[in-house]
Amino acid sequence: MFGQVSTVAFVGIEARPVDVQVQFSSGLVGLAIVGLPDKAVAESRERVRGALYAIGLGLPRKHITVNLAPADLPKDGTHFDLPIALAMMVACGAIQKGALDDYCVIGELSLDAAIASIPGALPAAIGANAMGKGLICPAACGPEAAWASSEMRILAPPHILSLVNHLKGLQSLSPPKPAVAEDT
Repeated sequence: MFGQVSTVAFVGIEARPVDVQVQFSSGLVGLAIVGLPDKAVAESRERVRGALYAIGLGLPRKHITVNLAPADLPKDGTHFDLPIALAMMVACGAIQKGALDDYCVIGELSLDAAIASIPGALPAAIGANAMGKGLICPAACGPEAAWASSEMRILAPPHILSLVNHLKGLQSLSPPKPAVAEDT
């Protein structure tokens, strides 16, 4: 059981391609994240587990390895939550293999599976566009990401179920329009 999703790691403001690979295998039950993750990425195991539980998807009682490749590039930030969760969903068959191949994914997950805003949506969108991919980002980040290109495919769901329903054709997410963030 294997799943893979594209994302980015930030080096300054440059977004570098990263593959999130998930494998379920026999062995000691647990979840290991490898590939030079920082503390925020390591903590994503609990946010991802909670979000998947909130939508009724339990993880199998297997050894789960999450590989963030390339392994020598430091990974930091909470924006790895959503790609890790989606790669797990591909690996267990909840999302069809290939459904996310044309997208780069970023987003932090709340324990109720809402997709929280993250910094760096515009650099991520520029990086995804350079890779020839669309972008899946939090709804709050969609207007920022939309500045990258008017032809770029951007999905900006507020919740992981909105994204799954869109991928299965049960719901349609409208592309975000470029906008300037309002002061709060």
